[in-house]
Amino acid sequence: MTLDFSRLAPALRPSAPVWIILAAAVGLLVATQPLSALFLIFAFSAFFVLTAITPLAAVIFLLVLAPLRTLIATEAAFQLPLDIGQILFALLIGAWAVNRIVVEPRRLRFAGTPVSVAIILFLCVTALTAFNAVSIGAWVNEWLKWLQMLIMIVLAFDLAGDSRWHWLVFGLVLSGLANALVGLYEFFGGSGALHLLINDRFFRAFGTFGQPNPFGGFMGLLAPIALMSALGYGARIWQLWRHTRRIPVSYLFFAFFYAVSAIFLGIGILISWSRGAMLASGVSLLVMALALPRQAWRGLLIAFLVFGLLAALWFAGILPSSIIERISSSTQEFFAFEDMRGVDITPENYAVVERLAHWQAALNMAAASPWLGVGFGGYEAAYLEYRLLNWLEPLGHAHNYYLNILAETGIIGLLVYGKVWLIIMWANWRARRHPDTHARLVLIGLLGAWIYLAVHNFFDNLYVNNMFLHLGLMLGALAILYNQTWKSTRLASL
Repeated sequence: MTLDFSRLAPALRPSAPVWIILAAAVGLLVATQPLSALFLIFAFSAFFVLTAITPLAAVIFLLVLAPLRTLIATEAAFQLPLDIGQILFALLIGAWAVNRIVVEPRRLRFAGTPVSVAIILFLCVTALTAFNAVSIGAWVNEWLKWLQMLIMIVLAFDLAGDSRWHWLVFGLVLSGLANALVGLYEFFGGSGALHLLINDRFFRAFGTFGQPNPFGGFMGLLAPIALMSALGYGARIWQLWRHTRRIPVSYLFFAFFYAVSAIFLGIGILISWSRGAMLASGVSLLVMALALPRQAWRGLLIAFLVFGLLAALWFAGILPSSIIERISSSTQEFFAFEDMRGVDITPENYAVVERLAHWQAALNMAAASPWLGVGFGGYEAAYLEYRLLNWLEPLGHAHNYYLNILAETGIIGLLVYGKVWLIIMWANWRARRHPDTHARLVLIGLLGAWIYLAVHNFFDNLYVNNMFLHLGLMLGALAILYNQTWKSTRLASL
């Protein structure tokens, strides 16, 4: 995927005078505009160029820039009318439509899969909560997130429904690597945020997310994909070397890229100091170990060995004591839930009690509206009515997505949400029969990502800061590979 201006319409191809004018304009901008404005101008300019060449390149660009939402909102010299991810998403959809109608006229490439059906089901059920919503604006904002996830599935299928799906994976991992590097800078003192100090030496990393927990969630969500992609290219290299004694340079590049990215994403999980991220990563590794072999008994054996290794490291004290204490506190918090109204608040237990108080507020909402909740996205709007006495300020969500979805969409919504992810995981498990080893390993990485999401959401809400766009594209990659597996299985049975 190289920049080929010959694909542009003749009237749009740059000429010498155009380059001179562009160079002069760039010089003028650099001399007169602040750094944040320059970044946004160049980012949008690059996005338009990539979109004109191929919308697939623009999708990758969108993935890298979408998590800048919080950073731009808090640090930019001026505010955008919408966040950068939503602006680029709208521009991408427009450019994609023009490309399909004018540049490459053809029918939409899309095949219905359990993945898209599951998201449509959830959209239909959450649409019902609009009739009971305490805030229509909040409902629209939350419902549109899932609609955009569905659109990203369709977009991925149309642009990369053939052999180009690996570019989707590349864009996802690249966006995680970029944020991990920002997190490393913050960890070594770049942020200077004293309230995030760890052991009086380092700082909790938060990347471009503004908070460590969603940053850790972003790292943990993409780490399984990076790890399995590195193994996938390693398997390709080994197979080619055995048969031809030749290794393409591109394979070496991608193997190195994914291996390095997996390392940095793993470091990102640790430096976020997020308990949910650490715990969810361990569970994700166990499930991927179980799914790795084609034979179930071998998977169970590998999972048992991985679990045994982690347990041995834990009980032998080889893991840093600070990490052990951090993970232990997360499980103790989850299983020690009680009525927070009678708890004495101290500096030591403040963070835990605050989180559990928000859990209890979610349960109060569910008790008041058990079937359809207070409306999708309505937790913050309804919080003041259902809060506990000492906790005036809402955190934006219940810090437990299952309680959050119960409060907002009721018992019906929670059951359907669980059904949606069971369908997706079932489809992912079936797609493990993909005939291509690399694709199969990527599918195992995606399965690890869903497991990670399911576990981490017990402690947080990961549908924030445009992360749902990444989830939509991950679902799109799963839909493509599931369709390929289904086709190959059908052909083999003929």
